[in-house]
Amino acid sequence: MTILKTVRGGMFGLAAAAAATFATWSVADGHGINLEGKTVEWVIPFSETGGSAKWANFYAPLLSEALPGNPAVVVKFMPGAGSTKGANWFQEQKYEDSAGTLIFGSSGSTQFPYLLGDPRVRYEYNDWNVVLASGTGGVAYLPPDLAARMNGLDASGLKDTDFIYGSQGATRLDLVPLLAWEMLGLNVEPVFGIKGRGDGRLMFERGEANIDYQTSSSFLKGVTPLVEAGTAVPMMSWGALDAGGNIVRDPTFPDMPTFKEVCESTPGCKTSGEQWDAWKAFFVAGFPAQKMVFLPAGAPDDAIATYTAAFEAVKARADFSDISARRLGKYPQMTGDMATGALASATAVPDAAKAFVVGWLKDRYGVSLK
Repeated sequence: MTILKTVRGGMFGLAAAAAATFATWSVADGHGINLEGKTVEWVIPFSETGGSAKWANFYAPLLSEALPGNPAVVVKFMPGAGSTKGANWFQEQKYEDSAGTLIFGSSGSTQFPYLLGDPRVRYEYNDWNVVLASGTGGVAYLPPDLAARMNGLDASGLKDTDFIYGSQGATRLDLVPLLAWEMLGLNVEPVFGIKGRGDGRLMFERGEANIDYQTSSSFLKGVTPLVEAGTAVPMMSWGALDAGGNIVRDPTFPDMPTFKEVCESTPGCKTSGEQWDAWKAFFVAGFPAQKMVFLPAGAPDDAIATYTAAFEAVKARADFSDISARRLGKYPQMTGDMATGALASATAVPDAAKAFVVGWLKDRYGVSLK
């Protein structure tokens, strides 16, 4: 396990008075836990180069300020098997052994193996206790010479290109871009086995890959400098969902076309039928609630209430909207009933969508999930 960073309250200045009042009230009235003098370990089942690392490192100092007793918050990394190694480890942890000092951060790449019945999965989301759900988006991008082959939003000029893509695995969140590119008729050969999406970006930078995608936080921090330097060009975002469940432009990248728009403009790509329905179902499961924070099995109500109150206090900060938009993008940060609802949406897909993806994975990549 790799330790990247330890933080205590004060890194971003004092927490808002309302946040401190909320947390103190919870403990004083016997409805919370006090973590004074303790260290909270936040386990991330990926490497320190990807979007989950950036998300956890953004929240860690803010959480330290908002939790009762201002404990140190240590972000630890446990990469392996596309995040199933860390998730399986967390499944074995019990609240009474940590007394509120252990939290776990999952991602869509943790959710997808669970949804697909991957035999390596030995974890059960229903045993865990969600205290935060964070939405995000994703952006696909190309080298400038290949981006120039697109005719507006029409990607058919790329169909004769042999693409290489650094992938964590076809049953991970990577299935969203892999299926999207296939729907556009692109020949994308994944190199499986990277530990995090940051490693995929490094492959692109070194010229070992010529197509890539990053979640929004990683794109903002790691790819925007490449775009500004002229060595990367955005191809499309995956989009976002409106209140009616329709794919619309990502609020973080409003000037960027969505995959739906590119698909509609590319001959042979369809935004209806079983292939589209499967892509959209897994996009919905993987991005609107793409990252979540959990307490382990057996966590009592007062511990859940303490962490929920702390994250609500973080969201109530006067500067939160600005700093989160710059670091994470403009997406919902959900607690309480909204987080519970997001978890339910992220861990269930229609049977038809699952059956399609299971068959596609076997036919396209030889991946058997039985």
